Amino acid sequence: MFNQLSGINAILYYLGDIFGAAGFGSLSSNLQSIVIGATNLVATVVAMTLIDRTGRRPLLLIGSVGMALAQGGVAAVMAFNTARSLLLPLLVAFVASFAISQGAVIWVYLSEIFPTPVRARGQSLGSATHWIMNALIATVFPAIAARSASIPFVFFSLMMVLQFILVLWFLPETRGVPLEQMGQAMSVGRSSHQAKHDFSAP
Repeated sequence: MFNQLSGINAILYYLGDIFGAAGFGSLSSNLQSIVIGATNLVATVVAMTLIDRTGRRPLLLIGSVGMALAQGGVAAVMAFNTARSLLLPLLVAFVASFAISQGAVIWVYLSEIFPTPVRARGQSLGSATHWIMNALIATVFPAIAARSASIPFVFFSLMMVLQFILVLWFLPETRGVPLEQMGQAMSVGRSSHQAKHDFSAP
């Protein structure tokens, strides 16, 4: 759910409108959209090389901080209609933070966290929740942004702060945990260090 509460798809779907609201022309908006798309691709490749080295939790925590700060910056640009030159760097920072964390980690987590007997149903439920939330946010984003260009980004930033807290306190690390023991690791809700120590294969 937090994958979509980051605002990633709302932003990608409405990039042209976002840049337009900040005063950029259509040609400039299209070129900046290409930069953001390239950033997403490169950062996703980087995430694929890091996820089994650094673990899932560190990537989520780092990404949450990056996304919260970037979205807060975008909200400020939109609210005060100043420093428009910062909009592209802020959105690039947001997309890069998303791609190295949420964008890669969510699908790995969905394949790991459910006990073996219900893994297929759990993955289906997780994917369905993901896309339902995507449809909901993408639908309401234009209406809210029409009233205030900054409020959606304030909301997204706050959601990433909340995500950081939840990941820090409740989400165990799953790197190195055998799938057969994943249910136990998730149910006890241990910290990253404890989960790795207690459940990693010898």
